[in-house]
Amino acid sequence: MIRHLVRRLALGLVTLVSISFLIYGLIRAIPGTPLTVVVSQTDPSRRLNPADLERMKAAYGLDKPWHQAYFVWLGNVARGDLGRSISRKAPVAQLIGERVGPTLALSAGSLLLTWLLSIPLGLYAAARSGRPDERAIGLVLYMLYSVPTFVAALALQVTFSIWAEGTPWELPLFGMTSGRAHATTAAWLGDVARHAILPLFCLTYVSLAWYSRFINTNLQEVLRQDYIRTARAKGCGPLRVLVHHAFRNTLIPLVTLLGLSLPALLGGSVIIEQIFTWPGMGRLFFESLRERDYPTIMGLTLMFSVLTLAGQLLADILYAWVDPRVSVE
Repeated sequence: MIRHLVRRLALGLVTLVSISFLIYGLIRAIPGTPLTVVVSQTDPSRRLNPADLERMKAAYGLDKPWHQAYFVWLGNVARGDLGRSISRKAPVAQLIGERVGPTLALSAGSLLLTWLLSIPLGLYAAARSGRPDERAIGLVLYMLYSVPTFVAALALQVTFSIWAEGTPWELPLFGMTSGRAHATTAAWLGDVARHAILPLFCLTYVSLAWYSRFINTNLQEVLRQDYIRTARAKGCGPLRVLVHHAFRNTLIPLVTLLGLSLPALLGGSVIIEQIFTWPGMGRLFFESLRERDYPTIMGLTLMFSVLTLAGQLLADILYAWVDPRVSVE
């Protein structure tokens, strides 16, 4: 196990450097620089002269070729410094730290709801295969899966923020809080929860539909195996066969999905966070790309890459833990 982990970590480090090198080259090839964005937003009567622009380029490392600038950035990262945001004038690590909480509030809540609802739905659909109620559930799930998240988000905003205005069903249109002071922590949590209902629903319904169908499909395949017929022949009840014998063998692909979902916990959703102006990682990434904020883009890319590689390693370990026949070696 230790040898396998060391080998995977070494391979992950090489992969991480390769990914960051490629991404750094791509973002430096995007038309425009952080300074062109700053200049475009400057009052025309206070235009910077060429000498000032050159000094700013040198201060932000934009005067070097991109491959040289990459190794300067990589050396700073090795010392634990992710750099300083050009557009926000703050350390990148601080910006990421401020956005982790809001993103986790949505993504962790969505993941928890997805698993809590999809497993019973998948089990029920497998137990009632071919019956009208199972077909109705499948139809509803397919319909949910086919609706784009941005369409659902806009429809929910119109329904619960505009049409329901002034009623008990009214929900906040955007933001994480109402912006007013709260007397207690419970009041603040309640305000955040009300603002999170709509984006949380948008993040959950697609994955709920997909996971439920995934669990049902895997269960249907397992239920056709010989050992399931043997268990039934020995007198095991339908519930015990479904949960104890069949569902345990569907855990292998499920834990793989769980490990691979780790990046999504902190990656956020660019579309949903932008529509609901939720101050999370996805929105920060979108704004950084728009502003050509190279240090912030690279800091976020590095974090997403580390989480992806860690998720793959976690999936391998969980796979071996669930199925003792599989060796991590």
